[in-house]
Amino acid sequence: MSTDHVTTARPGGARERILESAFALFYARGIRAVGVDLIIAQSGVAKATFYKHFPSKDDLVVAYLDKVDAVWSGQLKDAAEAAGPDPADQLVGMFDALSNACRREGYRGCAFINAAAESQPGTAVHDRTVAHKTAVLGWVRGLAERAGARDPGALARSLTLLLDGGLASGSLDADPEAPAVAQASARALVDASRA
Repeated sequence: MSTDHVTTARPGGARERILESAFALFYARGIRAVGVDLIIAQSGVAKATFYKHFPSKDDLVVAYLDKVDAVWSGQLKDAAEAAGPDPADQLVGMFDALSNACRREGYRGCAFINAAAESQPGTAVHDRTVAHKTAVLGWVRGLAERAGARDPGALARSLTLLLDGGLASGSLDADPEAPAVAQASARALVDASRA
């Protein structure tokens, strides 16, 4: 999962500085390992300013995940669209986003998988990770339906599991061939689903 991001608020605004600092720190070090005091110091805001924008650390973590969601979902959709107009090709093309993410300096895997591992089910943070995965699954299912898959739900589930596995593998073993293997596997799954 990429950590490239786009500034959406006024540059230098306190809320955006806090979010930018949290974005970099949470992804690089983990959510539990990063305290509010470090984020305050890194962002250069007063403690009162921090709590004005984010009443709790969980509020900040959810905002961080919202930002990651916008970036990663955008990268998946851009990679799919770059593969051309055929939904079957788009299902395979989305794996180019995986390849790009795994090659980035400082890559530490999927921010949502990492956040889910650090949160308890039923919390706002865990619920946000589930919402992201559900949205990606729904989007992939829509592509699978348009591609003419016999069982779009099963194909979507298989492809998102493959995508998540590729994200994890890119972090765990840093094998530069893993994204290509995942993409070739995706092609085989898509072709078999339409035969």
